Amino acid sequence: MSEKSLHICHLYYDILNLYGDNGNIRTMEKRLAWRGIGSEVSRVTFGPIDKDTDYDIIFIGGGQDFEQELLVKDLFEYKAEWLKEQIEKGTVFLAICGGYQMLGKYYEAADGTKVDFLGGINVYTTANDKRMIGNFVYEYTRDNGEKFPVVGFENHNGQTWLGEGVKPMGVIVKGYGNNGEDGTEGARYKNVFATYSHGPLLPKNARIADEILSIAYERKYGEKLPSLEHELEDAALDDIRQQLGC
Repeated sequence: MSEKSLHICHLYYDILNLYGDNGNIRTMEKRLAWRGIGSEVSRVTFGPIDKDTDYDIIFIGGGQDFEQELLVKDLFEYKAEWLKEQIEKGTVFLAICGGYQMLGKYYEAADGTKVDFLGGINVYTTANDKRMIGNFVYEYTRDNGEKFPVVGFENHNGQTWLGEGVKPMGVIVKGYGNNGEDGTEGARYKNVFATYSHGPLLPKNARIADEILSIAYERKYGEKLPSLEHELEDAALDDIRQQLGC
């Protein structure tokens, strides 16, 4: 086992954990271990946070609207400025569904009521009377232009809209994505990966898992993450795509 290790913060682990999102943590741990690289997972919930702790990856899972409302007070009292600092300095984030929305500016309900969120990335969410639910596929584009498919499961009635300085994680092939209208899915800003993809995301998509781990590893150690095969994972992904007719 290498002495090298990545430190992962699982934020609000006990309340934002819909649809097996904890599997994203397990996948990162395993894909590091298979490379002989260690991992440490710190599970952080309500209350003060040690702002001197260095995390390589911060993971925020999905939750229902009620659970998000519970978190807002704690978010602003203890974690907002710290999270925004982490985003701006390039710490790697993976945020799923409700966690994705919370990183944005606000959520506007159908009656016009706004719930302010972090404002760490320039996106906002509006309520929609249509539930966007089902298995979906989108095409992810890496910074070098390489593209590959991503599969997942979405279940949301919030429509998320991207502002200036934020690009989508990908383009929808089948499903709804951010809002069901502009063909985009997810958001990328600095080293933030935000998506509506439950399922969970990383066990189904080894390439995305390695993309996230590679950025975090190279930031910390200044070298490339050792390669790891993903042929079996790709075959499983292709099978899902075929079942969806993509």
